[in-house]
Amino acid sequence: MKVRIKFAKQGNGKFIGHLDVMRYFQKAMRRADIAICYSGGFSPHQIMSFAAPLRVGITSIGEYFDIQVEEGENVSSMKERLNQVMAEGFRIESCLRLPDSAGNAMSIVSAARYTVSFRPGYEPDGPGGAVRWMKGLEAFYRQDAVFITKKTKKGEKELDLKPLIYELYAKDGTVQMMISTGSAENIKPELVLATFARQMGNEFSPFAFLIQRDEVYAQSKEGAFIPLEALGEKDG
Repeated sequence: MKVRIKFAKQGNGKFIGHLDVMRYFQKAMRRADIAICYSGGFSPHQIMSFAAPLRVGITSIGEYFDIQVEEGENVSSMKERLNQVMAEGFRIESCLRLPDSAGNAMSIVSAARYTVSFRPGYEPDGPGGAVRWMKGLEAFYRQDAVFITKKTKKGEKELDLKPLIYELYAKDGTVQMMISTGSAENIKPELVLATFARQMGNEFSPFAFLIQRDEVYAQSKEGAFIPLEALGEKDG
C-alpha cells in the first residue's frame, strides 16, 4: 500500500541537509512502529521516495515523501504516531493513501511555490525601500523574456527564465513565487532574485532573504498544477 506523507521543516530544522533528513525519517518510521516495506536483496532498505530535495537554510510547510507499507497498516493514525516521535523543527501535516497507479513523488514534481521576505534589518535603504524593491521585481517579471547564462554538465547555455516562472507578485510585504521544479527544468528562487539584482546593477546577498517553500505541485494532462497532497485520500 502506497502512502504520501506531507511534512513541515521549520526552525533549526532548516539547517539539516537532505541526506540527514532521509536518515532521520528512516529512524522515525521505526520509532513510530510504522509497518514500512523494505526492498529485497543483501542490503534491504526502506522503500521511501522524497519529492524534491530542499536546500539547506530554507524552511518549508509543504515537503513530501512516499512510502510503501504493509497491508493492514492504520494510515489514519499514522500522522499522530509520527508526530509523537518528531524532533523539534519537524511536523507531519498529513498521511494519505495513494492509488496503486500513482507515480512516486520524485517523478511527478513540476512546480513549487515559495514565500520570500527580507530578513529583519536587511531591507533596502531609503523610505519605502522594501515596497520599491518588490514593485521593481514585479516589473522585472512583466518583461517578455529574462535571459541568463546557465552552467550545465556540457558547458554553458543561454536560458529564458520567463517561461519557468509561473507566478510572481508582491503580497503583504512578501514576494509570492511559483517556479518550475523537477527533473526536466529546475530553477531556484535564489536564481530569480539574483537575476533581478543583476539587471538592477545591485549585488545579490542570499542572506538578506528568508525563503520558505509553501507547496509542491504535479501537473495534470490539461496543464493544471495540483498539490501533491490532493492526489491522495484519507484512509477509511
